[in-house]
Amino acid sequence: MSMSVFFLSDDRYDTDPPDRHRYREGPRDPGCARTPSSGRIVVSVKSMDERADENRLGQYLMARRALIAPEQVGMPAGSKRRVPGLRREEVALLSGISADYYLRLERGRDDNPSSQVLQALARALLLDEVETDYLLGLATKRPRSRRPRRMERVPQRLQHLLSALDMPAFVEGRYFDVLAANRSATDLSPRLAPGHNRLRSLFLDPEEREFHTDWGRAVTDAVAAFRHTVGDDIADPRAVELVGELSLASARFRAVWARQDVRPLEGNTTEVHHPVLGALRLNREKLPVSGLVLVVYYPDQDSDTAEKLRMLASLGQTERNLSTP
Repeated sequence: MSMSVFFLSDDRYDTDPPDRHRYREGPRDPGCARTPSSGRIVVSVKSMDERADENRLGQYLMARRALIAPEQVGMPAGSKRRVPGLRREEVALLSGISADYYLRLERGRDDNPSSQVLQALARALLLDEVETDYLLGLATKRPRSRRPRRMERVPQRLQHLLSALDMPAFVEGRYFDVLAANRSATDLSPRLAPGHNRLRSLFLDPEEREFHTDWGRAVTDAVAAFRHTVGDDIADPRAVELVGELSLASARFRAVWARQDVRPLEGNTTEVHHPVLGALRLNREKLPVSGLVLVVYYPDQDSDTAEKLRMLASLGQTERNLSTP
């Protein structure tokens, strides 16, 4: 995936994001506390088809070497470094290739490196297995075909499963849209209701930032997982539309997206802060079902969080009963 974004200032927006009516209250970007300046932002987001021949491999190499501290790979830090991370010649040395050849790779002058060279670069840049696969994919020439927009639908049996679960659960689509949710999920957070997008909520909704105890980790993990989901698909209009919208609206998203992190968002433990019940420590599982993802939150057995979730279910049912004529 690639996009072209040019910034003259980080703080002034020429246009509102498409969902501006949903985020009218509060700051555009809850991750940016700076006061908007009188500067002007100019953003150009080209479609993936228009950018199909762009140097995606070089962009990835540049982004990843900027994240490696010299000390991590046994290089002296020095005091005269003008750029963050490793220098080009240091990556070349660690990879066993010439500095001139590495420069050609970064600048897109050689778009057919061998698998051996790519594997050496992956080791030099400390890439894990998922990141290495992504790097190899960037160097693979693939036929271009526009991905048709299609409606993601939740099978009836999955709807029944959601209703049967007594713990917060929802179904997520390819683009992190919430497609279905049970009552426990919407009791936990109204932003888990169908119609919301998890990336939009994370970056554009101030309440979502307060909800996550470690919001910084939450947004970093979500963006890396989104890149892993859509890969380097250059013909996906919905993906480039979402990336463009968030780039316009959120300085934090632009910074995280530029890192080019890629990893699956797998099961782990997360801590959230519910406005009524306070701190909750939840396990999260993401299970692939029929091309969609079933996300389930559950507490440790006999924990304080387990008791709080029972209270939440009771409160939610009481509110529904009171609202029913």
